[in-house]
Amino acid sequence: MRYWLVKSEPDAFSWDQQVANGVEPWTGVRNHMAKNNLKAMAKGDLAFFYHSNVGKEIVGVVTVDKAAYPDPSAEKGDWVCVDMKTVAPVARKVTLAKIKATPALEGIPLIRQSRLSVMELSPEHWNLLCEMAEWKP
Repeated sequence: MRYWLVKSEPDAFSWDQQVANGVEPWTGVRNHMAKNNLKAMAKGDLAFFYHSNVGKEIVGVVTVDKAAYPDPSAEKGDWVCVDMKTVAPVARKVTLAKIKATPALEGIPLIRQSRLSVMELSPEHWNLLCEMAEWKP
């Protein structure tokens, strides 16, 4: 199993919408590195759902319900999406400020590549963020 963090602007697609929909295609990714990360996802992988721009915090956990397939929202190109299934909200939201203030997290892509919308997390970073979010699988 691999671990991920996926970002969405809450005014475009929020955690509440994810919860209401249950399973949602993660469409609209138009960055090649993020696309490659989507392609690397496998059914059952876990991801933190992160609100970007507004909130800037981890708000929930989703799982990959369907591996990469052609993104129906793409007019051209080889863009892909995955289906994300709601798992649970986190007990404690983890803000970007808290992440940046935690020395053990200084190497995560959220800090190094802040504009990347789909990023892999190491098991160590995943576990630490789970503790911070008070979320137990």
